Amino acid sequence: MRSLALGLLCVLCCSAVQQDRRRLRPVAAESHNETKPAENVCKATPLDFVFVIDSSRSIRPDDYEKVKAFIVNLLRFLQVGPAATRVGLLQYGSVVRPEFSLNTYTTEAQVERAVRGMEHLATGTMTGLALQYAMETAFTEEEGARPAGLLIPRVAMVVTDGRPQDTVEEVAAQARRAGIQIFAVGVGRVDMSTLKAIGSEPHSEHVHLVANFSQIETLISVFQDKLCGGSETCEVVEHQCQHICVSSPASYRCKCRKGFTLNPDGKTCTEPECGAGVVDLVFVIDGSKSLGPANFQLVKQFVNVIVDSLDISRAGVHVGLLQYSTKVRTEFPLGRHSAARAVKQAVSRVQYMGRGSMTGAALRHMFQSSFSAKEGARPGVPRVGIVFTDGRAQDDVSGWAEEAKNSGVTLYALGVGKAIERELREIASEPEEKHLYYAEDFEKMGEITKKLKSSICEDKPSGESACRCESVMMFHTQVTQKLKTLAQSIEAITDQLDTLQNQVARK
Repeated sequence: MRSLALGLLCVLCCSAVQQDRRRLRPVAAESHNETKPAENVCKATPLDFVFVIDSSRSIRPDDYEKVKAFIVNLLRFLQVGPAATRVGLLQYGSVVRPEFSLNTYTTEAQVERAVRGMEHLATGTMTGLALQYAMETAFTEEEGARPAGLLIPRVAMVVTDGRPQDTVEEVAAQARRAGIQIFAVGVGRVDMSTLKAIGSEPHSEHVHLVANFSQIETLISVFQDKLCGGSETCEVVEHQCQHICVSSPASYRCKCRKGFTLNPDGKTCTEPECGAGVVDLVFVIDGSKSLGPANFQLVKQFVNVIVDSLDISRAGVHVGLLQYSTKVRTEFPLGRHSAARAVKQAVSRVQYMGRGSMTGAALRHMFQSSFSAKEGARPGVPRVGIVFTDGRAQDDVSGWAEEAKNSGVTLYALGVGKAIERELREIASEPEEKHLYYAEDFEKMGEITKKLKSSICEDKPSGESACRCESVMMFHTQVTQKLKTLAQSIEAITDQLDTLQNQVARK
């Protein structure tokens, strides 16, 4: 019913847009009359919207006026107000000059007057510097941006006509990761690759290039559709956000619940208690014919759920995976992937073997090869193996499991269906209640996910090490401070002695 209502609303809104487009006329660049703005053609989504305007010397005075007219026309589709859309603007040349912040003006008329009154800088083109200012200053709560928890989309529109004199790729990527949706509008000789480095994905929606400033008005109708917000994007696309989907003009972004961190894939979120841990983790998954292809896919999904809870990075958690049936096959070693997204993609590519069940051979391979320096194991880093099985092993598991545990590897045993309890006990580290898990069927594997993730986190010495490290650092700081104070006291006493000696010498 809700979907039907939303669909009807979209049809009505789009119909209104088509009719009002015939009546709406853009404001000409030469006109400076403050006429009453036309009513918005449909209800706009509340935004924190910052214009980032190129004011370099390559832009002629008449073209600069066309940019201002373009901004004024876009304001027609933004319901400006403290509880609606807040608008800020900065222009840049060799330096960044903020014209007004998100909390400076509360009406469209006020914003328009400020835009009309802007003066051309006519200097260089430091686009990267402008993006950095937008990210670090313009979108802060002190400058009027609303708290991130309110899920108000943060949108930046960059208008430029030339090649930047500084680098933009890294700072633009940082801004996008910070949740800022960036539209890149290029005019004339600006390079398309530069615009794509600035704009958000998909580029077809966020990157636009026109031949000259006279044609910039043609983009008004394009942005009218984007800014009117006729429907909730999250309602009509398969967004795949793990926690929260936030609609924004022509797109959406994923957010995590409080206490979680958005992963680099922009979709999934990380179990914060695991974030600071460092561990070498190897999954040992059963690929025997008793599973079947469908259940094998569930096992891979299970692995990726665990991966989502880990801080996978070069300095954090490293993950490897091997599959076993009649033979043992390393799917990827510990040292290959340094990001959760890459690990999950590698897991999704694993092909089901579908033969016997040589669990003992898999444990031997894990002990002898997976945790070797050749395959990426790091010295002094805790080693964890998660062994998954759904049935009786065709060889002995106790010997190699014991070898691994004696060498310092922590083993978790995960059994499903017809898995043998005795074998699970032989595999699992002590205490069993913390390292042995069982589910009656594959559909109930989710029941043990939370317990397993929590247990992995507890096994890692990160918390204790962090406390020890913090204590040592605190002690070091205190000692250093005392030494500095002592040195200052000694210096003061030395000065006093020198003064006394001089006085005695004069007498």
